[in-house]
Amino acid sequence: MKLFDTVCGEGSAEQIIEKSRFIAYVAPAESREEADAFIAGIRKKHRDATHNVPAMVIGDQFQLQWGSDDGEPQGTSGAPIVQMLVNEGITNTVIVVTRYFGGIKLGTGGLVRAYTSSAKLGLKAAGVCTVEEMVLRDYQVDYAAYNRIINYDFVQKTEISNLRFTDCVEFDIVSKSADAAAVREQLNGLTNGKIRLIDERNVRYRLRKE
Repeated sequence: MKLFDTVCGEGSAEQIIEKSRFIAYVAPAESREEADAFIAGIRKKHRDATHNVPAMVIGDQFQLQWGSDDGEPQGTSGAPIVQMLVNEGITNTVIVVTRYFGGIKLGTGGLVRAYTSSAKLGLKAAGVCTVEEMVLRDYQVDYAAYNRIINYDFVQKTEISNLRFTDCVEFDIVSKSADAAAVREQLNGLTNGKIRLIDERNVRYRLRKE
């Protein structure tokens, strides 16, 4: 089940607009404290910049939406970045767009476009992922059963990981919630029921969007 979209990791991108240098920094953040720490780091890195415009959207339901113009005309930078994130359906994300003024004023509309387009370039560099609720099951089988599993093309809707080889084989399988019952039934069939479920829990997985 899809929960929301977010960034896959940190990323940055740069562009020059009318001689002003815009650098967008993007990172995942699941709390205000995490986002504030990222913002503070960018401000320290670019303490000589004309502006360091921060924006964040946090929460599964976009509960926290905040941005600052950092000295730019009101409503021309931080707020448009926040609105862009909301419009794109992206949350748990913090962005700082750093500007080094190049001597040419961009006007209200130009500033909105410059900061928004810079933020979008940063998002592209970071990559956008869909966060889905998945089912993780930890299984135990003997070697004969394990060989039947890996030699059968059933893994299209699953991910096998965390393999442990001892006197038996233990492994994790992650599948979408809608596919979990079918995957378990298929495993039982492949192993003639000789498979032991050790643990089962819901987890959140990031799946990179194309």
